[in-house]
Amino acid sequence: MTAASTARPPAGPGAAARTLRIARPVVLLAFVILFLIPVYVLVVTSFKPLQEADPSSAWNLPHHWSASGWSAAWDALKPGLENSVKIAVTGSLISAVLGSLNGYVLSKWRFPGADAVFTLFLFGMFIPYQAVMIPLAGLLTNMGLVGTIRGLVLAHVVYGIPICTLIFRNYYVTIPDELIEAARVDGAGIIRTYWSIIVPVSGPAFAVTVIWQFTSMWNDFLFAVFLGAPDSWPVTVMLNNTAGSGAVAVQYNQQMAEALLASLPTLLVYLLLGRFFMRGLMAGALKG
Repeated sequence: MTAASTARPPAGPGAAARTLRIARPVVLLAFVILFLIPVYVLVVTSFKPLQEADPSSAWNLPHHWSASGWSAAWDALKPGLENSVKIAVTGSLISAVLGSLNGYVLSKWRFPGADAVFTLFLFGMFIPYQAVMIPLAGLLTNMGLVGTIRGLVLAHVVYGIPICTLIFRNYYVTIPDELIEAARVDGAGIIRTYWSIIVPVSGPAFAVTVIWQFTSMWNDFLFAVFLGAPDSWPVTVMLNNTAGSGAVAVQYNQQMAEALLASLPTLLVYLLLGRFFMRGLMAGALKG
């Protein structure tokens, strides 16, 4: 038997494809595990009593499961959670409505200079918060809104208008112009056309905008510290203030429970509206 006859044939593209199919889920699973390791430590530590909540035993399951950390976290963050709900819910809804109206006018009821106005809207996306923080604080002070929830909502809505307008404008471009023309022929004006034709098909765009704005407002820290006050501080500021505040020992169980408690609302919003998120983003990316 010759050496040529005993040599194994080179691996074909089929073998490479099989290897890729096996390696891909393994790599993805490794990334998922790496991502969930901090979450595991958060959850496990939050259910430990204070005497077990120690960095040296962070990986261990609690010997005695306790909800004392969650109870203390709720008592500490309750005012901040209430303020965050008021800011994020109100601000995200107002931003979505204003962005929808702007996107509708800029995409379907064009006027002279519409492109220039849209460009100016886009410029607002690239202005950093820090660049206008002092003038913004002075403006809110003159309006009597500094240190109030209304002032924080106003600041977030103003800064959210550019991205909300962009999302809705790109989404509405995909709606056939024939629908708008048919509504005009039937005698519908700009408001009736918007309410009867545009709003019923705007669900995905509203979901994208609400998720985006709610997450941004809920996680905000800079506006809250600079423009807020103790009575209007959201959960992010109160979470920062309670970090390492233990008089004798750091209450790791309470801090881990606070971190989880502060992150749950954004997770719930995404779970409820997440199926519309990619639909809205992709619809706006297909045209325009």
